[in-house]
Amino acid sequence: MIAITSTDDAYVTNPGGSSMFLHAVPGIYFYLRMLGVLLYASSKAKKKRFFKEEWIECSLEVIRHLETVDCRFFVAGKKNFIDLESPCVFVANHMSTLETFALGAIIRPHRPVTFVIKESLIRYPLFKHVLKSIEPIVVSRKNPREDFRIMVEQGKEKLSAGVSIVVFPQSVRTPALDPEMFNSIGAKLARKAGVPMVPLALKTDAWGSGWPLKDFGRIRPERLIHFSFGQSMKVEGNGREEHRKVIEFIRGKLEQWSKI
Repeated sequence: MIAITSTDDAYVTNPGGSSMFLHAVPGIYFYLRMLGVLLYASSKAKKKRFFKEEWIECSLEVIRHLETVDCRFFVAGKKNFIDLESPCVFVANHMSTLETFALGAIIRPHRPVTFVIKESLIRYPLFKHVLKSIEPIVVSRKNPREDFRIMVEQGKEKLSAGVSIVVFPQSVRTPALDPEMFNSIGAKLARKAGVPMVPLALKTDAWGSGWPLKDFGRIRPERLIHFSFGQSMKVEGNGREEHRKVIEFIRGKLEQWSKI
């Protein structure tokens, strides 16, 4: 039985202890279970029945299956967005597929949310139906000017309707943070929409990248999983200072976690 320590602000998986088989081959168990979750979610989504409750349930199932093979989650700072009186723009580093699945259980119970995603994800078998149901902002990653226009136009509409947005400014998933590759679109969107920006640092390399299927890499339970939300900030002026603060927050958390 997996033990959980949870409060309004934090969530921690206490050490469990899987069987010798699951400990030896965590990926086999996890991906088989995850396939079942995807089949269920896709079926619901195709029937237009994938709502808040289904998203949270499926996201929690993915987290539970990872915990079953001894992965441990540490989520902190949730009150930094729970207590907000308005929607917000979450600005996060992007490390693996894990955050796409897990954030539904972490953010969605407290407020409506969607993602900015690349166009290719909308064509993934099974997953495409689920993604379409949460009405993401879809960009091509080929034309920066057009992507910016789409993000601002659709982002302002969603934020004005009370839907928060998760932005991954890095163009690719990577375990390292390169400030030069971390664009300021999150700060620009928050400023134009007049909503707060919330930094989100995450470490999710327990779910590795694979070859030839990038999204199905090795599962490494020995690598702790972290999500940390920073204090919200109002974006003023050109937003450069707030953008810098987001980068420093994420950099500081990654450095801290690397020493654990």
